[in-house]
This record gives sequence, structure tokens and C-alpha cells, in this order.
Amino acid sequence: MSNPATRAAGVLIACAVICAALAMGLRQSFGLFLAPMTAAHAWSASGFAFAIALQVLLNGVSQPICGQVADRIGGRRVIIGGAVFYCLGILGMALSDGLPLFTFFAGIVMGVAVSAAGMPVIIASLTRLLPEEKRGRAVGLGTAGSSFGQFMVVPLAQFGINGFGWQGALFLMAGAALLMIPLALPLNDKPAPVAANAAPEQTAREALSLALRSTTFWCLFFGFFVCGLHVSFLTVHLPGFVASCHLPAAVGAAAIALIGLFNIVGSLGAGELSQRWRRRELLVAIYALRGVLMAVFLFTEKTAGSVLAFSAVMGLLWLSTVPPTVALCARNFGTRWLATIFGLVFLGHQVGGFTGAFLGGLIFDRTGSYDLMWSIAIAAAAFAALVHLPVRDPAPTPVAKPA
Repeated sequence: MSNPATRAAGVLIACAVICAALAMGLRQSFGLFLAPMTAAHAWSASGFAFAIALQVLLNGVSQPICGQVADRIGGRRVIIGGAVFYCLGILGMALSDGLPLFTFFAGIVMGVAVSAAGMPVIIASLTRLLPEEKRGRAVGLGTAGSSFGQFMVVPLAQFGINGFGWQGALFLMAGAALLMIPLALPLNDKPAPVAANAAPEQTAREALSLALRSTTFWCLFFGFFVCGLHVSFLTVHLPGFVASCHLPAAVGAAAIALIGLFNIVGSLGAGELSQRWRRRELLVAIYALRGVLMAVFLFTEKTAGSVLAFSAVMGLLWLSTVPPTVALCARNFGTRWLATIFGLVFLGHQVGGFTGAFLGGLIFDRTGSYDLMWSIAIAAAAFAALVHLPVRDPAPTPVAKPA
């Protein structure tokens, strides 16, 4: 029979996983709305893509700020606030009748919402609340939960579009966002007051100064830039790429869902490997394999089978970068200001995400093809594999055992 501490950890992890699943699933569904909304409003693909790209960019810019607030007052309050912004942002998207208003809600409001109720704050809270020997597995579970949300919510969003129209589907998604509020309640990681006779703890300024002077930080930052470029390009444009290959829309939705499904396995595997293997080498392998996979897919005949096979394998590599990256942040810079420092690394991810989402739409509008964007993504994968080689990967600090 499990002890109370084990049960409490199980409840904590379960709530964090489901919350991350809902947050990720909702945001990863927006690519499905590109075709129906641009057709209904006579918007350009690049105009829609810019709004989503702005969301990704603002998510990155505001992530360290949300992380700093979470480090000071606890993740629970920040996530609850983010859930409210999620709801308001999606409602605004549904009611927008022009690109400027849509860009405000989809780009600015949702950009802040995704930072406050997103995976970095959730993962940092989990990491702080659990002992080191459970962190890698928990981060893997949290990342897998995000992918499970993508697998579950994206097909439901497509079902909603088919059954209720794109506007009705957005209304339903806005209501679903509020479910994150009760799920955030166990994530009460507010730092305990420092005892009067305790040694002074590291300040946020000191932690940031240490990180920003570190080669490891910048290697992780630029590596995560590439991860964001890949993820946003595929999330926003894979359904459109499928349509440009004259395949049914259902194949595009299935491809995004399949990436989410297989990333459950990839994230869990990466969480386990980040506890057993060198995290630096793990990241090098993940990015190198992404490049090889995209190169093979680029020169493969595009059928429903080849698209789904590509999506399944890409799913194994999708967010499997997160557990080793979080582990390297915690090992190199500690956990006290982890949400802030990982938030800064995540800024790199979202700058890359802006680049992937917007550049994909721009290239398609200018050339009528995504071929150039695929080539850029392949070159970026090679860069990411190389940039992780100088990363410092220290051994874990031994845990003292009671006498």
C-alpha cells in the first residue's frame, strides 16, 4: 500500500499532467482554423500565420516574466490567471471580424496566457515540489501529458469545426480552458520563508547573471530556438502542407494528432534517459535524427501513408528535448529560480517558433510551396545538433542517506 507522500506525489503529477495536456492541446489546435477562418474572412495565410507567430513570440518574451512571478508567489496563482486569459483570448478569436482584432486576441492575449498556464511554469513547479530522483520521470510525464493533450484535443477541435463550425468550436475551447483552474490547485510551490539565521539565498539577479555568462545557457537557448522553429512550422503549416499535396483535410488533423500520440512515448523515454544517460548526447541525437527524418520525408512521395509515418516518427522526437533541457538547467543553475531561467531558455524556443510559423506562411505565399522551408528546417537541425556539443553536463549531486 502506498504511503501518503507517494499518494500526494501521484496526485500532484496527475494534476500537472492533465493541466499541461489541456493547455498544449488547445494551443496546438489553432492550425486547424487557418483554412476555414481565412476562407470566411478573405484573410491571407500569412496574415493568419503572423497572428499565431506573434503569439509564439510574445509567449517567449513574457515567459521569463511569468516564471519570475511563479518563482516568487508559486505556480498555482500564475496558472489560474493564465487559464482566465486562455478563455478570454479564444473567445476574442471567435468574435474577431478583422485581422487586427484577431491578431490582438490570438497574438497578444493568447501569448501571455500560454506563458502563464504553459508547460514551463507547470514543469518548474513539479521540479521544485519533487525530490531529484523523481524529477526526470515527472518532467517526462508532464511533457507526455502535453502531447496526449495534442492527441486528444486536436481531433476534438476538428470534430467541433465539422459539427459546429469554426466559431462554435472556438466557443467550446474557451469553456474547456477554465478546467485548468481546479487542476492548478495542487501546484502550490510558493517558496517557504527564509529562517532568520539561514545563510542568504541566491537572488534572482545573481542567478540570471550566472546563467547569462554561461556558454551552456546560450547553447541551450539556441538549441531550443531550433526546437521551436520545427514545432511551430509543423503545428501551423503541416495541415496546409498536406492540403497542398492534394490530400484530405482529415490527414492533416490526423498528422498533428499522431505527432502528439507518439510524443507520449518519446517524452517518457526522454525522461527516463535523462536520468540514466548524458543529457548533452541525448539532445545531440534528437536534433540529428530530426534532420535526417525531414530530409527523407522531403524526397518521399507524399501519400496519406507517408505523411502519417513521418508524423509518428517525428512524434518520438517532438518534445523529447524538454526533459534533458530542464535537467541541464536544474543541474547547471539550481532550482530556486528554475522557472525564470528555463523561461529565458524557452524564450529561445518561442523566438524560433515565431520564425517557423511566420516564415513558413511567408515562403508559401511567395513561392506557392513549402520546399524552401523544409530545407531551412533540415539545416537548422544540423546546427542544433552541433551547438549542444559544448554544453556542460555535470553529474548529479549525491543524495545523503540517513545513518
